[in-house]
Amino acid sequence: MPTSSHDHIVRSFTDELSHLSADVAQMGGLAEQQLTHAIDAIARRDTALAEQTIRDDQRIDKLETDVQARAVKVLALRQPMAQDLRDVVAAIKISTDLERVGDLSKNIAKRALVLNRAEPVRIIQSLSRMGRLALTELKDALDAYSGRNADQALVVWRRDEDLDELYNSLFRELLTYMMEDPRTIGLGTHLMFVAKNLERIGDHATNIAESVHYLVNGTNIRDTRPKGAFPTLPSSGEGSREKNGGEAET
Repeated sequence: MPTSSHDHIVRSFTDELSHLSADVAQMGGLAEQQLTHAIDAIARRDTALAEQTIRDDQRIDKLETDVQARAVKVLALRQPMAQDLRDVVAAIKISTDLERVGDLSKNIAKRALVLNRAEPVRIIQSLSRMGRLALTELKDALDAYSGRNADQALVVWRRDEDLDELYNSLFRELLTYMMEDPRTIGLGTHLMFVAKNLERIGDHATNIAESVHYLVNGTNIRDTRPKGAFPTLPSSGEGSREKNGGEAET
């Protein structure tokens, strides 16, 4: 029985959406790899790996450009609706978050170049633990996207508070470290930037989880996003509060 023109169009459209999802999945794999390498570059004091991580960020940037171009083409030519439209919108939003994860991982690798020239400090272990937690958040959010699993996405969304609390604890530890010995302020500042970048990566993983929830259910998560308390300065009087917003850049 000959294939109708309508069947061919439907199959072609389905293939385009599949390619779009595959590109996002590939981009997610690269983002996970970037973050893993950035964390290892600091934990293992591996300068060569840090330099490689900085160079590899271009691969994520190119894939984001490809995803955005493919998505715009689908929107223009197919004019998708309902579930199909949510697929395209989610791909656009998630690719943007993954590009930012790549940038933040590159920033961490740049800090590693400086940190690896200094004497090793104990706080690096806390940073590594925070990095592994951020990596788990990112991986689980991407798994939720691949499986179109809204329940798993909601678990990731709720778990971001744990990363925030770890960041706040590390923030206070670093402030104490620098106040006790002003000679460590330069090194401590680099460590703070790394911690903030990891906290921001957790936020992007949470964004991805929100996109997955919308993709599957067609609704936004109605609860207020869980966030840890702002870190406070370790002083005897009233502590000031850090503004917890914006990207940490080099």
